[in-house]
Amino acid sequence: MVATHSTVRVSVCRVNEEIEEIFSTDLVPGDVMIIPLNGTVMPCDAVLINGTCIVNESMLTGESVPVTKTNLPNPSVDIKGTGEEYYSPETHKRHTLFCGTTVIQTRFYTGELVKAIVVRTGFSTSKGQLVRSILYPKPTDFKLYRDAYLFLLCLVVVAGIGFIFTIINSILNQKEVQEIIIKSLDIITITVPPALPAAMTAGIVYAQRRLKKVGIFCISPQRINICGQLNLVCFDKTGTLTEDGLDLWGIQRVENTRFLLPEDNVCSEMLVKSQFVACMATCHSLTKIEGILSGDPLDLKMFEAIGWILEEATEEETALHNRIMPTVVRPSKQLLPESTASGNQEMELFELPAIYEIGIVRQFPFSSALQRMSVVARVLGDKKMDAYMKGAPEVIASLCKPETVPVDFEKVLEDYTKQGFRVIALAHRKLESKLTWHKVQHISRDAIENNMDFMGLIIMQNKLKQETPAVLEDLHKANIRTVMVTGDNMLTAVSVARDCGMILPQDKVIIAEALPPKDGKVAKIIWHYADSLTQCNESSAIDSEAIPIKFGHDSLEDFQSTPYHFAMNGKSFSVILEHFQDLVPKLMLHGTVFARMAPDQKTQLIEALQNVDYFVGMCGDGANDCGALKRAHGGISLSELEASVASPFTSKTPSISCVPNLIREGRAALMTSFCVFKFMALYSIIQYFSVTLLYSILSNLGDFQFLFIDLAIILVVVFTMSLNPAWKELVAQRPPSGLISGALLFSVLSQIIISVGFQSLGFFWVKQYKVCDPYSDVCNTTRSACWNSSHLYNGTELDTCEIQNYENTTVFFISSFQYLTVAVAFSKGKPFRQPCYKNYFFVISVIILYVFILFIMLHPVASVDQVLEIVYVPYQWRIHMLIIVLINAFVSITVESFFLDTVLWKVVFNRDKQGEYRFTTTQPPQESVDRWGKCCLSWALSCRKKTPKAKYMYLAQELKDDPEWPPKPQSTTEAKTVVKENGSCQISTIA
Repeated sequence: MVATHSTVRVSVCRVNEEIEEIFSTDLVPGDVMIIPLNGTVMPCDAVLINGTCIVNESMLTGESVPVTKTNLPNPSVDIKGTGEEYYSPETHKRHTLFCGTTVIQTRFYTGELVKAIVVRTGFSTSKGQLVRSILYPKPTDFKLYRDAYLFLLCLVVVAGIGFIFTIINSILNQKEVQEIIIKSLDIITITVPPALPAAMTAGIVYAQRRLKKVGIFCISPQRINICGQLNLVCFDKTGTLTEDGLDLWGIQRVENTRFLLPEDNVCSEMLVKSQFVACMATCHSLTKIEGILSGDPLDLKMFEAIGWILEEATEEETALHNRIMPTVVRPSKQLLPESTASGNQEMELFELPAIYEIGIVRQFPFSSALQRMSVVARVLGDKKMDAYMKGAPEVIASLCKPETVPVDFEKVLEDYTKQGFRVIALAHRKLESKLTWHKVQHISRDAIENNMDFMGLIIMQNKLKQETPAVLEDLHKANIRTVMVTGDNMLTAVSVARDCGMILPQDKVIIAEALPPKDGKVAKIIWHYADSLTQCNESSAIDSEAIPIKFGHDSLEDFQSTPYHFAMNGKSFSVILEHFQDLVPKLMLHGTVFARMAPDQKTQLIEALQNVDYFVGMCGDGANDCGALKRAHGGISLSELEASVASPFTSKTPSISCVPNLIREGRAALMTSFCVFKFMALYSIIQYFSVTLLYSILSNLGDFQFLFIDLAIILVVVFTMSLNPAWKELVAQRPPSGLISGALLFSVLSQIIISVGFQSLGFFWVKQYKVCDPYSDVCNTTRSACWNSSHLYNGTELDTCEIQNYENTTVFFISSFQYLTVAVAFSKGKPFRQPCYKNYFFVISVIILYVFILFIMLHPVASVDQVLEIVYVPYQWRIHMLIIVLINAFVSITVESFFLDTVLWKVVFNRDKQGEYRFTTTQPPQESVDRWGKCCLSWALSCRKKTPKAKYMYLAQELKDDPEWPPKPQSTTEAKTVVKENGSCQISTIA
């Protein structure tokens, strides 16, 4: 993005009207830039001063809708009383060309060039800020990696103890300095495994390969583990949850202040000359780009439904005339009746002997603040002009004559919005004959948009993608919260949230409308309940299937127990972040719909959710999601364009079904990381203890024994135990987030105790065995000779005497079996990974190693014994070793699989989504075990229940006991600023 940004050549105006071509990197604020006729990608932020541009702003907004940009009005000429007004990119965005956006087409008048003044360059531009957020995101911390360093530190401490023990033991036995140094350092390399990073990476690499098979590509493999912890996913709406654009469901006209029946066919001869269709034909912001009609998808669908034709002035005409050259719309020939219906009074206005067409004289573009747009148009040959208006139904109705609005308007509107339809109202007004063409060009918007006649409703349908409800249901079953964050309006967002199951039918929706400080008044939040919004004109949000609230009869307990969701727009969100910081965590706990969110606001929302300890995923398809995709713990892009630059994950198929797949693979990779980490820790401790025991008798493991353990056992086991694929469905249970957790610590410590115990048993038992049967030690005589004969005192032969003894052989065999035993015990399957027996490479590897080690232990082979430096031990002792190994395996697997998984995991470490620990189990036969565990471990639960680790869990417990939360309907919360002694401000709220 940075490289392509700096390769554009642009033309700028210099002194005496000279035009110079320079690189975009040489542009500075104040330069007058010429916008080419065939369009360009803007290399900076610039404000238009001449001409008109049609721009695709999908890079910033995510909406691939061409936007018309007009030149900045001259305060001294065009508008009176605005001489003190200063330019602002936000306020004057209708006149600003933003960096990174594509200018598709330009229009100039009377031969003038299209010019723009450069206002921001480089990283100061909108695109620059986006690139900066991609290049330098805030670091995402993950507990697993922090705990890994802490765990390694513990191993270093253990190694230090062994280091000191080795030095002291060697000095007491009068060893040489060189040998003391080598053995002491050797114990450190044994304890801190150098293969750990490679072993941890293996599971991630396998997960990355599996993700690639299902069409998910990853550029940040470390994020796969973090995705296993996601408990909240934010979704963009357009193109992610829903199909792109809207479909026209039908219209419902008004005649004689009464609604007619809904009509699905607008393209009919009977309606072609009606005011309703005339409004649909003219009240839009469509334009032709290279002969193709383009613009807002809603306008496009509406215009296509009536089958009319739009004609714009050509470049030659605009060059010869001034800017009031109109756009003309007319019905196609097949729509017009063969003869005019002179008997119809309504049609008298349109009785024309020749063609029937309407010219759009003046357009007042759609404003999100006003929630409406309007146009002034004139039918060819008519003396009077018409004003047409469309927008949010409540807003349009408030600007119409009361007698023209049907009495059942609110009920009809509510019926449609409850079904999730997007409803737009139309209005019309005949203008006075004194309003001439030139006067209309300078008339104010307010003078036109009043005293209108209400004409009816257009009903649009925003279809959900087929897979959306099922995917969201799977996430809800897995206790993963879903949040909608969109650039669309609140009306559509809440309806879609209802339709897709993000908000259930019985849940309440609370709209937080935050107003910034104004005229000396403090900032405040007005709380609207969605079911009462159709009765009040303060908000544009429309009810979905919310339960009616009976304020007089419901008890406080019922009022609070009903699930509720907060919804707000981007402006309210910004005001709350700035003035109501103490409310932000509470709103994050139940915030579900965030509408009209700008790109930077989406990133701020992700950060706010992370501040209350949520692990946040983000799924989007537009470049406006880039910052949020990068900031989230797991961002997945459904587009292979700009968004994929920032996103750690990119899905080949534009479907949200990739989200559960990613979380499943993340959980599998996370559990694999835990398994591998635990195994490597046990491998280190087992080998550390083996060497320490042998050091105590001035012995050690042989070089080939080390090599066999490291290459044949550890390497094979580590790289095959990571191959378990993910479990086929998401479960409500989540894996631990870090290594320092009760279940994992108990698992590691219990296996360490078991392994150390059985190694010690074998070591001390073989010493007793030698005392009872001294003639059986084939190496005793040799060892005595080694220590007592000075002529044999050389390094090689001394090493052989140190290694070849009963203790070494016993410890080698027992520890070799222990590596395989803990590998099997730690290879967990359900609920996050497929069962161990489905990992064929691992099963075959373990069986081969078991058989081989068992064979050379029970049936010694001279050549193998010679290489591995194993002594021949009596058959009776081999049987003793076999018994030790079998009991060790039984105890290890029983403790790990039964006691840990059944009792501790399900009783002590099982939490629900509110942070409360519970004693439920899905398997009836184990109820008695759970009851026993409950009784034995109740003290642990009572301690832990009071202080959940995650902030959102702690907050949920607090809010349960708060009688003032959630806020009451139509209540207001004001910000109160308290100035402290040091001059800083503290924000608090009062209701």
